[in-house]
Amino acid sequence: MFERMQKNSRNLDKFRNQGVTILELTVVMAIVMIIATMAIPAALTVARELRTSGDARDLNGAIVLAKMRAAANFARARVYADLSANTFRVEWQQPGTTTWTPEGGDQYLATGVSFGYGSLGTPPPNTQGTFGQALCSGSTTTACITFNSRGIPIDSSGVPTSNDAIYVTDGRTVTGVTVSATGLTKIWRTEASTANWKQK
Repeated sequence: MFERMQKNSRNLDKFRNQGVTILELTVVMAIVMIIATMAIPAALTVARELRTSGDARDLNGAIVLAKMRAAANFARARVYADLSANTFRVEWQQPGTTTWTPEGGDQYLATGVSFGYGSLGTPPPNTQGTFGQALCSGSTTTACITFNSRGIPIDSSGVPTSNDAIYVTDGRTVTGVTVSATGLTKIWRTEASTANWKQK
């Protein structure tokens, strides 16, 4: 038994004396760097897509909230987006007044994301007749999606519309939220260079 312990001890000492050569360490480092070189661009693309998708989901949530607030309060409600400040919020209007009251604070778009659709000229299929942001009445720097007291989207003159949408972009992709005449929302995405819209 004692001899076996001595033999094991000698084998352990041999193992401890063996190390990693510089060549082995260099090979491992080269493999790690190759994998990182391939993974970093993919990770950056995923992070960019998550930012625009997250902003579109937040806009969609705000639009649905405005629709519910309009129907619940029997008043007009809207999503108001400041296109130059890259913020948006839900607002409601007391019946008989012209003043919009903000609900909560402004939500900011993610870093690197702004309102817009680049050079695209075609809306998602079966959505808008005229492609573009749902601009507030008389403004080119704000967008509004307004609902009447029954939760139906309306234009600035109070007429039901199916032409509402808000788009965000990071310069490479465009993501939009469209609102149908019934108030149904859909999220769409395409590359900024070609209008190849896919529903999300």
